[in-house]
Amino acid sequence: MPKLDTLQGSLDLLVLKILSRRPRTHGYAIMTAIEETSGDVLRAEEGSLYPALRRMEEDGWIRAEWITKDNGRRARTYELTAAGKKQLATEESRWQTVTSAINRVLRTV
Repeated sequence: MPKLDTLQGSLDLLVLKILSRRPRTHGYAIMTAIEETSGDVLRAEEGSLYPALRRMEEDGWIRAEWITKDNGRRARTYELTAAGKKQLATEESRWQTVTSAINRVLRTV
C-alpha cells in the first residue's frame, strides 16, 4: 500500500498525540514516529509538518526550545503546553465523532 502523503486534517491530532507521549521531540523524530507508529502507512512531509509546528506554537499549543545535541548540532524540540493538552482532547473527540460517522455510512450504504 502506498504511503499517504496527505494526512487530511489529522496532522495536528497526530503531532499533539506524539508530543503527549514523547515530550521534547524534534521535528524529524515526529515525522519518523508518525511513519513508524502507523505501520509505514502515513507520512508527514517536511513541507506540511514544519508550518504546522509553527502554527501550533503561535496558537500556544506547543512550546519550542533550541537544544544542542551530543554531536554538537542544534535541534529544535517541541513539547505540549496546557493549552495543547486541552486541544489534544478536543481533537481526539472530534476524530472519534468523524470516524464513528464514517463507519456508520460504510456499514449502511
